[in-house]
Amino acid sequence: MSSKLKAVFYYDIISPFSYFYVMQRQRLDQYLDIVPVPILLGGLLRSTNNHGPGEIAAKRPHTYQYCIWLASKLALPFKFPAHHPFSTVAAQRLLVQINADWKTVERAFTFVWVEGKDPNLAWSEFCLYLGVSADTAIPSSLEVKEKLILNTNQAQSDGAFGVPSLVVNGQCFWGVDTIDWTLDFLKHPKMFDELAYQNAKHMPNGF
Repeated sequence: MSSKLKAVFYYDIISPFSYFYVMQRQRLDQYLDIVPVPILLGGLLRSTNNHGPGEIAAKRPHTYQYCIWLASKLALPFKFPAHHPFSTVAAQRLLVQINADWKTVERAFTFVWVEGKDPNLAWSEFCLYLGVSADTAIPSSLEVKEKLILNTNQAQSDGAFGVPSLVVNGQCFWGVDTIDWTLDFLKHPKMFDELAYQNAKHMPNGF
């Protein structure tokens, strides 16, 4: 039985930053037993009155160019799909349906962000890439639909407002740049009880 701390990783393959995170998750492996959970980023953003960078005109090119730089910095292969953002409903439902493990999750991200392909335009190829039959239908069962919605709602309840989000010991760490913060938290589990963190949490809103 694993003695490692349990954690949950919320993801959507639409996010290049989730790809960057997944490709670095080995930095956390010795400390955490992380369960990957597919959600719908669009649903999470709507429920938190948030917007993705692809929806903000000035932020969109900045974010995409930053991804090019970050991929180079991390020495990771990276290729944009033909268009972005795109719908990931079908792909995320499939990941729910097959209860995707880490190997499969990595394959899904690789298909989008290394092969540079939109699963909607290459569904059969995407299915084969994940190790399922090429004639696998787009999941449409009520059970799968409800599970994806439940996952997304649970992510919000756990404090997530975007992806990638890692939840460990009740704390939600958002973004690829929070891996170091998570590692520090694991070394100092009382971090968020400290006065400075509590003051920051309860900072009055000037507006």
